[in-house]
Amino acid sequence: MPLYAFVLTRILNQKVRDTFWDALWPLEKSARPAYIDANSELQSRSPAVSDTDAQTFIDQTIKGNDVVLFMKGSPEQPRCGFSSLVVQVLDHLGVEYVGVDVLQDDELRDGIKVYSDWPTIPQLYIKTEFIGGADIVREMFQSGELKTALSEKGLLPT
Repeated sequence: MPLYAFVLTRILNQKVRDTFWDALWPLEKSARPAYIDANSELQSRSPAVSDTDAQTFIDQTIKGNDVVLFMKGSPEQPRCGFSSLVVQVLDHLGVEYVGVDVLQDDELRDGIKVYSDWPTIPQLYIKTEFIGGADIVREMFQSGELKTALSEKGLLPT
């Protein structure tokens, strides 16, 4: 397949996918997930970000929010397919969550892996409990386990 055809196919597939999700689960702007600018949060603490600053930020973010997704990119613009998948699942369920872009800071990206003892990103936390990455979230969603867990914790819209 010529390169131009491949690129055009990718663009059209993304457009179809976006249209599909928007048509099935339209969200008003007010229902969009919150986004924490980790880079400005961390840099406002000290000129040189240390491991402890990143760990403190991670801990406070997880403890201060019911649902937190550490991801590549933002909920409005995920920068990897796995992060996009988790965003789509959470948006579909209508869950309010906070997205944290780990690409903004190397200490944060490495720190979340140490914090959870999990090597990959994205990482989902519900009420301070580490749930897992994209594969686990997808499996839990498909089995209905994720919806049940969120419902039991009172995190699904009524």
